Amino acid sequence: MNEVKREEFWYDSRDEQTKIHAVRWVPACEKKKAVVQLVHGMTEHVMRYDAFAQFLAEQGILVVANDHLGHGLSRRADMPYGYFCRRDPATVVVRDVHRLKKITQENNPGVPYIILGHSMGSFILRNYLSRYGTGIQGAVIVGTGHPSAIKVNFGLIFARIQSLIFGQKHVAKLLDSIIFSGYNAKSGQNRTESDWLNSQSEEVDLYRDDPMCGYTFTLNGFITLFTLIKRACGKEAFKKVPADLPVLFLSGKEDPVGGCGKEVERAYGSFCDREMTEVSCKLYEGGRHEILREKNKDEVFADILEFINRIIAAK
Repeated sequence: MNEVKREEFWYDSRDEQTKIHAVRWVPACEKKKAVVQLVHGMTEHVMRYDAFAQFLAEQGILVVANDHLGHGLSRRADMPYGYFCRRDPATVVVRDVHRLKKITQENNPGVPYIILGHSMGSFILRNYLSRYGTGIQGAVIVGTGHPSAIKVNFGLIFARIQSLIFGQKHVAKLLDSIIFSGYNAKSGQNRTESDWLNSQSEEVDLYRDDPMCGYTFTLNGFITLFTLIKRACGKEAFKKVPADLPVLFLSGKEDPVGGCGKEVERAYGSFCDREMTEVSCKLYEGGRHEILREKNKDEVFADILEFINRIIAAK
């Protein structure tokens, strides 16, 4: 088993004001088999992916990830959690992911490059694919959704109207309640407000006890989220995704973000309609939103590794 070295570093955000916190998991082997860049979800941070990153690095794969603006250690001290930036945050957050990719790729030329995005990170990744997809060799879209345009536009308009009244830094408790209050009903459990995340109580408690997780987004944060979703689900976005890019969709069958599989299949179908040469989808029985931390995570890890190894073999 390869010894893994974990390194923290910082780079300049495209907002031209913030230093972005990033982590790399470096395998001991000199020649890296591949690079996997992780794009985390809403109200969390990169270190929640440590076990998965360690797993990949032990296979000789370099793993990198960054905390988004307003998240983890990338949050500016003068800004609340869940606030991205003032100017076009939905574009800036995608460009921050791309800047990390460029930094990493410069030091690892010719190595197959795969990006994995979870939840909000899946929408960031789907935006990324339509903008920079020609520069990578594979994408893993985890815990995504494909809500109707009516729902997305309602959320966006509601957030914008409230921001005119309260300002974009306002903590959006009402909007948060409207969006997430029904998620637990689909899981059938109500021990906490976060049970929809994971079927294991201990994992839910780890999330709720983490001071850098589970806070309520600002209105700026929700505007950013809805804009990312609207762009990702737009017809023009699909046309710009490279047709020969291998893409893997993964989700839990009990994940309300993906409509318990229905919205994931809609997103997958949209990629199939694009007549992409290699796109696949797998839904896990009993899995909720955080399948990388679920009770069957070993199966999920193995499926992702198999996908990565196919890309390496085809290189």
